[in-house]
Amino acid sequence: LKTPLTSIITYVDLLKNGEMDEETRQEYIDILDVKSKRLKVLIDDLFEVSKATSGDVELDLEAVDVIALLRQTLGELEEKINESTLQMKITLPENKIVCELDGRRTYRVFENIISNILKYAMPNTRVYIDAKEVERQVSFVFKNISAYEMNFDPSEIMERFTRGDTSRTAKGSGLGLAIAKSLVELQGGSLHIDIDGDLFKLTVAFPKKAA
Repeated sequence: LKTPLTSIITYVDLLKNGEMDEETRQEYIDILDVKSKRLKVLIDDLFEVSKATSGDVELDLEAVDVIALLRQTLGELEEKINESTLQMKITLPENKIVCELDGRRTYRVFENIISNILKYAMPNTRVYIDAKEVERQVSFVFKNISAYEMNFDPSEIMERFTRGDTSRTAKGSGLGLAIAKSLVELQGGSLHIDIDGDLFKLTVAFPKKAA
């Protein structure tokens, strides 16, 4: 929060105090626009993760076909996926798998996970997305090769607002997976991360709706 706020204060002072040509003025205004939008993303995500971790979220539970929902999420992100150099290897069952979930929140879970992959996976590598069904639950496994050295414990991603890269240049807040984990657990599911060298593996599991 401090980084974009400091930039905003600096450029506002420059606009107030300095004499400048119109081109420079417009350049500063454009920077302010970018920084203020970045600050809004940070505040929105911080607010959402605070609500989710405290359980202060109203869930609209219904019978959801989670396979169809994941396909929908991938479809919505198709343009971004095609713009990347990643090869998506997706293996999903043809049959429905129904869980008692909040469709909108679960869509956000899948969106955050896939967006995280698009940001931090090594270019020109394969991404594997698989669904596995057992008697009482369904699990989704996302695997990718990280573009950054993951010399930290997987729990840090959730316990601290850690990003895969140590720079602050990436878009987003770095809270996407923390939000996803909280929303999954609120719905009776689990989210687990495994790191093996450069392999990043994330597993989401939901209980199936009782027959």
